[in-house]
Amino acid sequence: MSLEDDLFAQRVKRIAEIEALGFRAYGQRFDFTHTIPQILASEKDKTTEELAAAKPPVKIAGRMMTMRDMGKAAFCHLQQSGVRLQVYIRRDAVSERDYALYKLLDLGDIVGVEGYLFRTRTGELSVHAEKLTFLSKILLNLPEKFHGLEDVEIRYRQRYLDLIANPESQKIFVTRARIISSLRRQLEERGFVEVETPMMQSLYGGAAARPFITHHNTQDMDLYLRIAPELYLKRLVVGGLERVYEINRNFRNEGVSFKHNPEFTMLEFYQAYSDYQGMMDITMEILPRLALDAIGSTSFEYQGETVDFANIRKMTMQEAVREYAPGANWQAAGHELVELFERHVEEHLIQPHIIYDHPVEISPLAMRKPSDPRFTERFEMFVCKMEIANAFTELNDPQEQRRRFASQLEMKAHGQIKPDEEAHQMDEDYLRALAYGMPPAGGEGIGVDRLVMLLTNSKTIRDVILFPLLRPEGEIGMADKLKRLEV
Repeated sequence: MSLEDDLFAQRVKRIAEIEALGFRAYGQRFDFTHTIPQILASEKDKTTEELAAAKPPVKIAGRMMTMRDMGKAAFCHLQQSGVRLQVYIRRDAVSERDYALYKLLDLGDIVGVEGYLFRTRTGELSVHAEKLTFLSKILLNLPEKFHGLEDVEIRYRQRYLDLIANPESQKIFVTRARIISSLRRQLEERGFVEVETPMMQSLYGGAAARPFITHHNTQDMDLYLRIAPELYLKRLVVGGLERVYEINRNFRNEGVSFKHNPEFTMLEFYQAYSDYQGMMDITMEILPRLALDAIGSTSFEYQGETVDFANIRKMTMQEAVREYAPGANWQAAGHELVELFERHVEEHLIQPHIIYDHPVEISPLAMRKPSDPRFTERFEMFVCKMEIANAFTELNDPQEQRRRFASQLEMKAHGQIKPDEEAHQMDEDYLRALAYGMPPAGGEGIGVDRLVMLLTNSKTIRDVILFPLLRPEGEIGMADKLKRLEV
């Protein structure tokens, strides 16, 4: 038996010893009076004398993260929501049963503590325990304090351990929640309605990407996991829902990189009677406020660069090539211009840039510019070399849309579509919807995961997705471990 298995067996044995004291090993309800973050926020400035006079009663719960015995007394730290509070357990201040419970505890056990607040001789805010309650037993070792936290495989595969051992990870996902809440709040203040559109689609569309394919057994039909909700949202604009948005999961059967995950989150919103300039205005309004809501400032550090959402620069794609690729043919259009931009310009876009007026060849869903039909009324926003937003004046001419779809399919047939992309399909139902008349509109998609990366200074998208896609692990599972020990 390995050391790990031996420790596992010892902890399983302690469950019976804890239950022999009259405690439940699992499933015990515990009505706490305060969370640990609440106590640290409200009592941190109280003096030793103030706490001694008031002896504020508290009842808390958390995970045991440190234990230090001192003869007839002990100190430990409980952790909750990524923060810790010290607990002082004195043998003559708790019952004999409760002290016996403490002696059976392991690091990682979850317990409840009832007592009062005070400060130790070193000035640390602590709970003077008067009663202990057992809440849940840990059976496996927590990661080592330093080595485990750096194990990327553990962090992504066993996110629960990452959240226990690394308080910074919890902060990332709290910030993510604030970002999404801010987006919802700001759009709803502007009269947008949140909707839901299908994740499984008989015909994928709304982007140039390779889909995942699944099969519906009862209907005996292949379906695609959506690559974008765009065409369904615009159907709703046709139907009279003039301001709609969806915070949605998209799925693209493509490569993985520091900024790409096969499953990712997007915000998409559409506004009737607007255009891509209107989308620019909204973007330049919501991003600074979003940063304030999420981190308290419009500026932030990302991988050594100071970036400010209150300072967004706008330029056409041709202007960007002219400025950042001196000597290149900035007057080019079509795929040649896009290649120049991707090769020479994107790496310079650290500060927020809105790059607008994209060639029609790469924008099958965007309206042509009346003043120059080679280009469309489309923009992308780049920050720290990453695209975080894509928007356009929506193409609402059904005949032109049919020609664009046909052009995409023709380019695919002649090998003009990139190998890792798909041509947009001919969606007859969407064309029929347009034929009923869609008002002029602006639409935009914003990458939520990349926003979270920026505002939390996270180097890779896997740091901001709770459960990123990983290959299955080959090690022994918990079920096998329990069965082998005949628990």
